[in-house]
Amino acid sequence: MISLKKQTTTAFLWDFIGKIVRQGMGFIVSIFLARLLEPSDFGMIAMVMVIIGMANVFTDIGLGGALIQRRKVLSIHYSSVFYFNVFIGSFLTVLIYLLAPLISEFYHNEALLPLAQVMSLSFIIGALGSVQGTRLRKELNYKILTKVSLVSSLMSGVVGISLAFWGAGVWSLVAQSLTRGILYDILIWKKSGWVPDLQFSWKALKQLWGYGFRMFLSGLLEAVFSRLDYLVIGKLFEASALGFFQRAKSLNLFVIKYASGSLMSVLFPVLSKVQRDLPRFQTIVLKALAMISFATFLMLGGLYLVSKELIVLLYGIKWLPSVYYFKILALSGFAYPISTILVNVLSSRGKSKEFLKLEIYKKMVFLVSISVLYLYGIDAFLYALVIQAFINAILLNIFYASKEIRLSFFTLFKPILIQMIIAIVSVFIVVEINEYNNFSDFMILIIKGIEYIILYIILNKIFNTNAYAYIQNELNPITKKILQKIKI
Repeated sequence: MISLKKQTTTAFLWDFIGKIVRQGMGFIVSIFLARLLEPSDFGMIAMVMVIIGMANVFTDIGLGGALIQRRKVLSIHYSSVFYFNVFIGSFLTVLIYLLAPLISEFYHNEALLPLAQVMSLSFIIGALGSVQGTRLRKELNYKILTKVSLVSSLMSGVVGISLAFWGAGVWSLVAQSLTRGILYDILIWKKSGWVPDLQFSWKALKQLWGYGFRMFLSGLLEAVFSRLDYLVIGKLFEASALGFFQRAKSLNLFVIKYASGSLMSVLFPVLSKVQRDLPRFQTIVLKALAMISFATFLMLGGLYLVSKELIVLLYGIKWLPSVYYFKILALSGFAYPISTILVNVLSSRGKSKEFLKLEIYKKMVFLVSISVLYLYGIDAFLYALVIQAFINAILLNIFYASKEIRLSFFTLFKPILIQMIIAIVSVFIVVEINEYNNFSDFMILIIKGIEYIILYIILNKIFNTNAYAYIQNELNPITKKILQKIKI
């Protein structure tokens, strides 16, 4: 029988490699699309996706997470969730299609009407492959998930770029999104080896409902509140303004999510398996928190330093207004990975009630930031997000997680604080060194990036941080194998 450690390592490697390749492809596609399309095109699709994203949480209502968390899952559970998801997905497709005129009227933009109607198909498309993906994640079979995602992302990217090149405008983004979902469904059905039985049970759904319903409410809160900024900006400002903000936020999330995304996606099923072994659970959480903090602040510091050069080189001078947004967003970027690992502590141990309470408190804090956006504009809102990130990711998350796994607040906060300080010091030194640098944008980006990475690693080594020790221990066997092959 394969050990949990080996399963975890294999799953992490497949997911990590897949995310790097897939998001690398997605990143390249976004560069082409940003150069071929106008900021207003991205703004319009963002307006529609606000509604789509908010409604999409209803296609699962937390049952996918319940399937992963539940120790014993039968075929009837999977089949019942599948048919329920398809029914809800079909209902949402019809509902959003009928509400498309109201969406267009809300934004005072008639061009959004056909966009919303066509994008409504994403609900039924997403529902058809959701249980297959959940089943593979529960089994830590990220090999199939990675291959399916890679192929669907590549082919849909080709479709999007081709249509943008031929002048399809915003419709190239619509086609890319729907094509990716359709290809994913076809491949996941073919490769997963699972098809639903012809059986449905309300009893099976009810067994998952206790955990799943609270997780659904948490997911609903996240879906709504994570898109409120797009909703308000789209309502109050021009589509181009939302396009600039969306591009900055997407690039920021692209890096911080995939600096930690693989470990996060694997961590929930792993912690669920050891939820009754508290000492082992504590060890996994502390190690993951240290490594995530290292990767997150390494990325964010670099992003802050090279923001102008990066955006202009990638997307062109027309996206220059995004630089300011991107730079401030980088200061709050630690919230996502840190929050994700800490809320996994609650969800993996079945504490859905505490999870929901935590999410409610965090959303109350976010409402203050949205109020700032409405009253004082985008600039003030960005700085409010930095304060919100510290309150939500540090104070609230650590408070709840420390109580659950019986560790002190400072024990969980220490690895975050250390990497934060190292990042700030490294950024300050690099800025001072390059104050009178007159090289080209490309050379400045390379020089600042290399200087920052070297400084960050050196300071971690000098202070002998746990994160540096963990990463070194993981890399040493790999390095030795590579050196041995080179000698041969």
